[in-house]
Amino acid sequence: MRIFRVFIKLILLVAFTLPLLPTTSHAATAAKRLFGAKALPASLKAAAHGFYSKGCIAGAKAIPIDGPNWQVMRLSRNRRWGHPDLVKVIEDLSYKAKDDGWNGLLVGDMSQPRGGPMLTGHRSHQLGLDADIWLRPMPDTRWNYKQRETISAISVLKKKSVYVDKKRWNRATTMLLYHAASFPNVERILVHPGIKKQLCDTVRGDRRWLNKIRPYWGHHYHFHLRIGCPPGSPGCRTQKSTGSDLGCGKLLAWWFNVAFAPKKKSKKKVVKKKKKTKKRRQLVLNDLPQACKTVLKASSVAKSNSEFRVRETAFAAVTIDMPKFSMASAMGSQPIEKKGKKQNLPSNAAIELGVDAIPVPSVRPTR
Repeated sequence: MRIFRVFIKLILLVAFTLPLLPTTSHAATAAKRLFGAKALPASLKAAAHGFYSKGCIAGAKAIPIDGPNWQVMRLSRNRRWGHPDLVKVIEDLSYKAKDDGWNGLLVGDMSQPRGGPMLTGHRSHQLGLDADIWLRPMPDTRWNYKQRETISAISVLKKKSVYVDKKRWNRATTMLLYHAASFPNVERILVHPGIKKQLCDTVRGDRRWLNKIRPYWGHHYHFHLRIGCPPGSPGCRTQKSTGSDLGCGKLLAWWFNVAFAPKKKSKKKVVKKKKKTKKRRQLVLNDLPQACKTVLKASSVAKSNSEFRVRETAFAAVTIDMPKFSMASAMGSQPIEKKGKKQNLPSNAAIELGVDAIPVPSVRPTR
């Protein structure tokens, strides 16, 4: 009889526990497929969970596709989502930059509706705390859907160079970055080392804001803005402090003396053995914070209540005929670079992602 009671207890324990666990298919499925399939955010209180490259966001809000001083690009990616604090920074930045000569922001990738690993490209942008802003001012006209999918960003570097093209740089560009760095909750801004050098060489007066401008690979078509963990997000893991150094000395010199230095030609012919590159393991749901399972399962916010606008203005947005979101269209989006290379998905992509094998945006460095 005792054995029977123990047996019944075990059955009840399993019965009540199983619904709380992710299904076997979910546990083995790439997290990018699970999060990339969500068209709308979780109907939960806004909170970032995890780290910038391993986490998710609850209660994300979308920046409107058009504002008085901004336009959102590459709409097919459905990456205009973020924590309300991030959306507020972007909208406020658009006004400050406009006042200093920048015609308006072209907003690139933020996060997916529920954050998490992206179908293509970024390793960060998972918490709703990152945003890419193009280094190309908004035009006076409003672009339609097709134009936003095909028009490219513009590099501010000289052709085949690591230095800024002075013809593509002016005071308004400097002030754009200055205003972006001036927000207290903006922790760092990633730019190409050539841009950092341009700022170090030309900025006078109070230069403390240069500390937030961090050099990194790429980032000459856009800059990457990142805010810190917002209030109400106890599960958000902070990034290491940038310290107090402006980053205009040895740290910057390394890029030009080492990273970008031309390789010395060896007189001896050395036969290099091809190294087998290890394929990076894809994150699965169990790799992310426990809270991300709740975010993934939560009901969706109503589309009509999904946007966040800081200021009420007389601005009337142009109606854009947007197709319904699909994973395939998000993956097929063109790179922001004019001649950006596309890579082909592996042969098993259709099985892994549940869509046809199609080109994806150019590979981005880890950050």
